[in-house]
Amino acid sequence: MTELKLKLPKGTKLLIATHNGGKLAEFKQLFAPFGLDLVSAKELGLEEPEETGTTFEQNARLKAHTAASASGLIALADDSGLCVDALDGRPGVYTADWAGEPRDFNKAMQKVEDELIAVGVTNSTQRRGAFFATLCLALPNGSDKIFVGEAKGEMVWPPRGDLGFGFDPTFMPDGFDITFGQMSADKKHSWQKGKPGLSHRARAFAKLVEDCCDF
Repeated sequence: MTELKLKLPKGTKLLIATHNGGKLAEFKQLFAPFGLDLVSAKELGLEEPEETGTTFEQNARLKAHTAASASGLIALADDSGLCVDALDGRPGVYTADWAGEPRDFNKAMQKVEDELIAVGVTNSTQRRGAFFATLCLALPNGSDKIFVGEAKGEMVWPPRGDLGFGFDPTFMPDGFDITFGQMSADKKHSWQKGKPGLSHRARAFAKLVEDCCDF
């Protein structure tokens, strides 16, 4: 597949290939300094493709290329998830599926805790995990580029905080004594040129910006 070489100057219309309101809000905040014209797949009435990939990269590419082809716009897709060490990397690419349909992440967080108890996790050193985010920036002509971010931390119980979304209330990133669910969006997603940022999505985004956007 052809690697994308592209700059995103102010005013560029960029399709965020998601129907997830939480993800869209995060991207709007991240892109705010760069003056892009963001529109979501949901706003354009585009259908969500079935995520048949077995890796974050495969699913990100699937979503980005489907959206770019259907809309004729530059499209950005994110595939992200939680990988818990003691659960052999689960839920991984099936992170959203653990929330069922309709999505209920309270049940998903409880499922992770139940699984940890089932495998005999008894102390914090065994509760390691990481969030991964893979971004795919794609053009309608089939070219693309991949950006990956990772945030390591510890799974905590019970959930703490009501900010963010998904598994945020049960994930405490390394170097902090609060969860993503207790952090403001500014703290969670803050980053500067040359610095990686805190969240997995911010770290992937920083790589995209340094490659494609003008500071």
